[in-house]
Amino acid sequence: MDKYAVLNEVRSLIDEVKFGILATVDADGYPHQRWMSPVLLPRFSHSLFCVTSERFGKILQLEKNPQVSWIFQSLRLDRIATVRGLVEIVRDPMLAAEVQEAIGPRLQVFWKYAENPPELVVLETAIEEYQFFVPLSSVNEYMKAEVANHED
Repeated sequence: MDKYAVLNEVRSLIDEVKFGILATVDADGYPHQRWMSPVLLPRFSHSLFCVTSERFGKILQLEKNPQVSWIFQSLRLDRIATVRGLVEIVRDPMLAAEVQEAIGPRLQVFWKYAENPPELVVLETAIEEYQFFVPLSSVNEYMKAEVANHED
């Protein structure tokens, strides 16, 4: 599989499943995972975006250690993608509105916990590594993001 095929498979899976697990690390070095609903925005070719509340615990974790890992899997578990990178907490209402519009109705659970829209921030994961795995085949591809300088 060439680098563009790997990138396209990862992007396709993220678009298809619409949810992934974001892993962060707390101040004591313990991992924390949570379901998130990220989106890829075409104008940012190597970033993954999601929204969260300024008051959620992951904000403190990310301020201390911005290294994260995402995992996405198809419903049949026949395709798995892992994305690793650095998160920047973006406090830009315009970007937050763009991400929120792209994610749309997938935020129903989020709004039950994040009651104050002005506390909304964007988590932008600058993607450093991609991995695409098909368990019942020999496909297990890994690549650095800077190698895949591919625009949509």
